[in-house]
Amino acid sequence: MISASFVNLHAARPGALPSRFRRQRLLIVGCGDVGLRVARELPPRVRVLALTSSPERVDGLRQRGITPLVGNLDQPGDLRRLAALGNRVLHLAPPPQDAAVDPRRDPRTRALLRALALRGAPQALVYGSTSGVYGDCGGAWVQETRAVAAHTARAQRRVDAEQQVRFYGRHAGVAAHILRIPGIYASDREGGTPRGRLLKGTPVLRSQDDVYTNHVHADDLARACIAALWRGRAQRITHACDDTELKMGDYFDLAADLYGLPRPPRIDRASAEVQLPPMMLSFMSESRRLDNQRLKQELRLRLRYPSVAEGLRGA
Repeated sequence: MISASFVNLHAARPGALPSRFRRQRLLIVGCGDVGLRVARELPPRVRVLALTSSPERVDGLRQRGITPLVGNLDQPGDLRRLAALGNRVLHLAPPPQDAAVDPRRDPRTRALLRALALRGAPQALVYGSTSGVYGDCGGAWVQETRAVAAHTARAQRRVDAEQQVRFYGRHAGVAAHILRIPGIYASDREGGTPRGRLLKGTPVLRSQDDVYTNHVHADDLARACIAALWRGRAQRITHACDDTELKMGDYFDLAADLYGLPRPPRIDRASAEVQLPPMMLSFMSESRRLDNQRLKQELRLRLRYPSVAEGLRGA
């Protein structure tokens, strides 16, 4: 967890104009597919800046009307100029996957928050986390108040990042908001539909061994990010998911029927442990159903794609 020593509570710049006279600036950290969708959804009066570690992306970001900032969360010295650049900050960068990094810590979030604390503070900070922080819930309905029980290293790092963001928000007076995100899909997203897996004939679990899974269309996720940035309650967590209540195998069956492809073969869990790679198995070992009432009631988001059936048809 970050320490209070580097959080400057009173670092507003002398003589700065009141916020109502300044153009809103959104800094996106981790501006991949979802970040680009966020920028596309915003009105022209919001200036979008994006941190990228890839100089080759600079021209592409500019063409989309985004101001690129070259920097690397793994090299904190690059980040000092981020301080006070954004009225609002959207943090979508994943933790490192390096096995040498402590599996319980996210140094990238720590580096970002240290940079943001150098001068002033944004009005709002939204962090895109994962629903994997809950671990296996045995298919139960899950609300945001449920205690986390992360089992995998990637989920444990997300828990650490969430704790850092909320700590920073409390001590810096920033409206910090956490979005817990399930599986993201969209036809115009790389690997964003089940089609490729269906074409390979990859098996799924038989019904009695299967797990509940959760989804959100990438466009709805982008709109959830924007809603959280402008409407999100401080130090609050929200599930960014649709209304779908399906087991994983049923999801692939639905997609197969929509695409006119054969349904995937069903196998028992013992066979899956032999035939499927560890990463895929990890997603087949956690079952939960996310409640999304906060998303719809507090963030007042009306989903364009309330179910995967509608989203896949639109794809």
